[in-house]
Amino acid sequence: MEIKPLVSIIINNYNYERFLPEAIDSALNQTYPHTEVIVVDDCSTDHSRDVIASYSDRIISILHQENGKQAAAFNSGFAISRGDIIIFLDSDDYLFPHAVERIVSVWKPNLAKVHYRLAVVDSNRQPLGFSYPQGGAKLSSGEVWKTLLEVGSYAGVATSGNAINRKALAQVFPIPDKYKLTGDDYLSTLIPFYGEVAAIEEPLAAYRIHTSNQWALATVTGDHFHRFIRHYLQKYELLEKKAKELDHKLPEDLELRTYWFWWIRLASLRLGPQKHPIASERLFPLIYSGICSLWKYSHFNWQKRLVFSLWFFWVGLLPLPLAKVGITWLFVPYKRPKILQVFS
Repeated sequence: MEIKPLVSIIINNYNYERFLPEAIDSALNQTYPHTEVIVVDDCSTDHSRDVIASYSDRIISILHQENGKQAAAFNSGFAISRGDIIIFLDSDDYLFPHAVERIVSVWKPNLAKVHYRLAVVDSNRQPLGFSYPQGGAKLSSGEVWKTLLEVGSYAGVATSGNAINRKALAQVFPIPDKYKLTGDDYLSTLIPFYGEVAAIEEPLAAYRIHTSNQWALATVTGDHFHRFIRHYLQKYELLEKKAKELDHKLPEDLELRTYWFWWIRLASLRLGPQKHPIASERLFPLIYSGICSLWKYSHFNWQKRLVFSLWFFWVGLLPLPLAKVGITWLFVPYKRPKILQVFS
């Protein structure tokens, strides 16, 4: 008789009482029965704890007395979980009913994780017309760690789009306090080194964009992009450390190989030059490097490369109000004119 794996769905929450019931209900109402639902509340100041209490013993709850940020919530949830497969579900997102069943159908014990596309919705669950990852890129699969060491990144998704092998997580937990705000980046960088990655090219969960979401952009501001850069630099530092452990030398032009990082850097410099995290960065070398990265390392066809090259000139050289339009169209896909929806 085949033993079905237990799946732990760990919901991390901070002040999302308006979304939390939907996240919990989505975890409890899975078509796959062998699940446990753990909710970690990271010292919310709204009515989240009343929401959690209303579920009684249908869930396992952990109530932090101090706000420890994302990594602390992950650590607490994982410490008491029993599942062979772990899903960290952000409390403003939700799973589709068949998500876990679909994940288990492709699961193999040697996998580090299974990741799957996320349908993007607004605060009222209305579809925004695209999914992650954007632009038609397929999710990475197989020996993804090799891709990480070659180009510094891979096609993946946010926290709620990953089902991770407990054995792999045991190799990297607890998450150090240094990554308390970026536990998701910490896991996405390290987990592929502990087994192969499988991809499901269909949305199994919804990723919600709303005004209080820390990462999903509803509007573009310099502070958003400054934070993105600081966290990506921290991620590269983590990757360098892992490469050293494996006695692997990273490419000297690793930054150039991550084309989308140049989009973020240019947006950051234009929207908030005084607080731009890379103080030595200058406009024209940044534009030049971004275009070089596009043509040398991106997966786009020549038409998209041309459009994105023009984007660098537009955002880099036009007055700030017009530059901001270009930044918005790239990073907030549902605000693009219909003629540009092909790039979603």
